[in-house]
Amino acid sequence: MGALRFLLIIFAVWLGCGPAMAERRVALVIGNSAYKSVARLTNPANDATLVGGMFKKAGFDAVDIKLDLNAAEMRRALRDFSDKTRDAGVAVIYYAGHGIELDGTNYLIPTDATLERDSDVLDETIALDRALFAVEPAKQLRLIILDACRDNPFAKTMKRTIASRAIGRGLAKIEPTSPNTMIAFAAKAGSTASDGDSRNSPFAAALVERLPTPGLDLGKAFRFVRDDVLKNTGNKQEPYVYGSLGGDDVALVAAKPVVTAPQGPQANPQDGIRRDYELALQTGNRDGWEAFLQAYPDGFYAGLARAQLKNVAAEEARAAAAAKARQAEDEKARLAAERANKAEQDKAAAAAKAAESARLAAEKAQQIEEAKAAAAELRRKDAEAAVAKAQADKQAAEKALADKIANDKAAAELAAKQAAEKAQREGEQKVAAVTPTQTPPSLSPQETAKLVQSELRRVGCLTGAADSDWNAAAQRSLTLFNKHAGMKLDTKLASFDALDAIKSKQGRVCPLVCDHGFRADGDACVKIACRAGYRVNDDNECEKVQDKKPVATREDAKPRDDQRKKVEGTPPKPQATGQLICNSAGCRPVKPGCRVVPYQQFKHGVVSTGQPQEECN
Repeated sequence: MGALRFLLIIFAVWLGCGPAMAERRVALVIGNSAYKSVARLTNPANDATLVGGMFKKAGFDAVDIKLDLNAAEMRRALRDFSDKTRDAGVAVIYYAGHGIELDGTNYLIPTDATLERDSDVLDETIALDRALFAVEPAKQLRLIILDACRDNPFAKTMKRTIASRAIGRGLAKIEPTSPNTMIAFAAKAGSTASDGDSRNSPFAAALVERLPTPGLDLGKAFRFVRDDVLKNTGNKQEPYVYGSLGGDDVALVAAKPVVTAPQGPQANPQDGIRRDYELALQTGNRDGWEAFLQAYPDGFYAGLARAQLKNVAAEEARAAAAAKARQAEDEKARLAAERANKAEQDKAAAAAKAAESARLAAEKAQQIEEAKAAAAELRRKDAEAAVAKAQADKQAAEKALADKIANDKAAAELAAKQAAEKAQREGEQKVAAVTPTQTPPSLSPQETAKLVQSELRRVGCLTGAADSDWNAAAQRSLTLFNKHAGMKLDTKLASFDALDAIKSKQGRVCPLVCDHGFRADGDACVKIACRAGYRVNDDNECEKVQDKKPVATREDAKPRDDQRKKVEGTPPKPQATGQLICNSAGCRPVKPGCRVVPYQQFKHGVVSTGQPQEECN
């Protein structure tokens, strides 16, 4: 009766939540990467595709993924999305790209924006208020996620029409005025976010990991996102959420109820309590745990349920303290804005400080209770695992006994068959051992050598032509193949074993070696081309040609010697030309049967040329 009463209570709780779960869920996802006036962003298009896929897998009724939108396209997308949110319970907008803050107002930047002056922001961008207006008709949850806190390149080149105009770093803090509205920034107001080193930004990766968890409250989900991003960025980037929700948990993906088929009487009464406990764990709220404790006030699971109930109470206290701290801070800001007297401001400041302290204490208490609840859940799983292991061990023992009986029965029947097969295998091995490997009579040794050489050329180990001569070059190529293929083939002869081994390699085995001035390009050597003023050095790299000073040679000094001798009155050296012989006395024809030879003599180890001589046979 206790279990039936508990199930009726849980069913009533679910009926109360039914209309909210049945509401339509719609999402608009925008990723702007291809900016025309500044450098392209790497990740926004990838992040939008990833997050949009997450919404689709989460079962959203409509998901619009838009990439690289200009100003007109962004306005049209927001207008069309407004029509879809009119009958929706949950409306979500995710934007990845550039954003800018001007005088405390946030704007989303389309891909066609130029933003040459600060006044262009009003004409070429989309105000964040336009996105808030688009999600406003949603009845249960209005969520805007902005991965737009990147370092803004527009702000560096933008001209200021008024010197005092403020253009912030990152986006400005915003407090939504509509209820059940949350705005999540990839980085805290006034700071910038990182694209990361992978395909997706750390913020987008954490969103996809945490948000679709069934039954997980959005507030807790974004706290998990914050922790993940801080960890992955070395505490350099801290996501932040503005706005608040009511006291009830709001999950982006509702918890799926466990439907169990009707069963007969349970041998173990703890099984029914365990199922009811898991059912209450899925609801995760105060009503579910109080219903469970009303049905099962004592026992192991009752203690676990009380730990979970304390965790829920701590979370409620933390939320109430946070709301009170916000109210106190708002009151403090209001009094400061209205320039109230110092006593009232001091009183409001003290109240705000006390509320903040209470919030921190409540948050710390909630963390402690959450840890206790997690530990209790771990103890439950360990206990259930021990019971399941005992049952599995019993079933395994029974199965092992049955298998042993079956194996013993079959062993006798198989013994004779195995012995016969063994004898047959031994006979086949003996026959194979005495059968020599012979070269097929259809191929001669010369033909075999040519085939092996052809295969060695194919795998890049032979550079010469394939012929019928198994010479030293062929043996060296097979040795090279053994080295790079890790084999030990006999290199003294061309065998069919070597042929089969080389054929088994599909691609190049030996590395391609090119001459100086050439480089390997696939399976070919191509000449290295250096630009003007460069040459190929000994390392096959292009280096700049160094200008060298001219070195005087003997030939260069010769004209200078002739000039000196001419000045001193020395006649120039006679030269032999054709069939004439010339000397200081003049020129005459060479006698028949004779030829002109130069006269040389050595003086102090240096060759000097005198007058030509006539040599006759």
